Amino acid sequence: MAGNAGTGKGRVLVAGFATRHVATSAHNAGYEVHCVDSFCDLDLAAVTESCTRFSELSELQGTVEDVCRRMHFDIVAATSCAESLDLSRVGQKICGSDPKVAAYFLDKKNIQDFFEKNGIPCPKILSEGVYPAMIKPCNGAGGWRNTKAETAEDEAQWCKLWENEPYIRQEIVEGVPCSVSCISDGKKAVAVSFNEQLLRGGSGERAYGFSGAITPLKHPLESEIVRCAERAVSLSGCVGSVGVDFMAADDRFWAIEINPRFQATLDVVERSCGINLFQAHVDASRGILPHAYTGEYRQYTARKVIFADRDMTVKDDLSKCGDVAADIADIPAVGTTIEEGGAVLSVYGHGESRDEALESLDKTIRKVNRYLCRW
Repeated sequence: MAGNAGTGKGRVLVAGFATRHVATSAHNAGYEVHCVDSFCDLDLAAVTESCTRFSELSELQGTVEDVCRRMHFDIVAATSCAESLDLSRVGQKICGSDPKVAAYFLDKKNIQDFFEKNGIPCPKILSEGVYPAMIKPCNGAGGWRNTKAETAEDEAQWCKLWENEPYIRQEIVEGVPCSVSCISDGKKAVAVSFNEQLLRGGSGERAYGFSGAITPLKHPLESEIVRCAERAVSLSGCVGSVGVDFMAADDRFWAIEINPRFQATLDVVERSCGINLFQAHVDASRGILPHAYTGEYRQYTARKVIFADRDMTVKDDLSKCGDVAADIADIPAVGTTIEEGGAVLSVYGHGESRDEALESLDKTIRKVNRYLCRW
């Protein structure tokens, strides 16, 4: 356990599907941290006083309420899948966006309407029967299940796989997947970083899934995209850490989504910018915002999620392996079984340029693979 209780800064509960990145930020900011999480990985346990695990998303609300009944929290923070929880029955309130506001931006149809209403450039909705089309479920995070349908048969196959799932059909736009991380007080938003996003690639419902990030991203339209993100978040009414995803071509860009929560890019942003995003999130809820965006960074940082190429069982405690421990996260416990295609862990690289960061990342991956090949 973390052993940081009694620091005087307050007791925090971080709840959601995956909480390691936010819990670590809160721990580094000096809080006593507890979490409700779907994994409870080794490095999460290292920064928390308690970790309560849930298996199905339907259990999340009840699990969080049970934990809140057992102890009082000064701050409750939400990650993915917990943004819209109503904790009024246990006398708690999520620090950040109002759950009703967050719920609105968890629906991609609502996001599309919001962008169009406010004149924010975004991919157009296609009429039925027009192809190719990007098929996106209205609910869901991380790009999982997004599919490029070239024909009516492709769309029908997706609908069969995800029966009765509401979705939107967008035009296909090409460019660099990217995002802007913002901090908002609900009325004004300030960007803190411009990030490149890495997608899984391949085919099927996993192709457009998030698989990592590189911060910073240098792009000819950086200043315009950053201003667009700040405007979108300011208009959204979201509070705290809020992200906007984009697709950026050389001469134009499109807003893709607003994420009313801490983003998966949090740790690369912190390492590159030298900012503590949890504290910035809490400060924003109290009306305190960071300084204006400067586009300056301490270093380039890259993160990549390693996915299992086969069913495997974890055989090593990588948190105790000195050759890799400093450059990995989301570390599974020995005996954990991981299905083919499932996330194994995160790896990092850093340097004074994008190329150096990716070279560093590749070195970390090679070291990690010496262990994974035995699993």
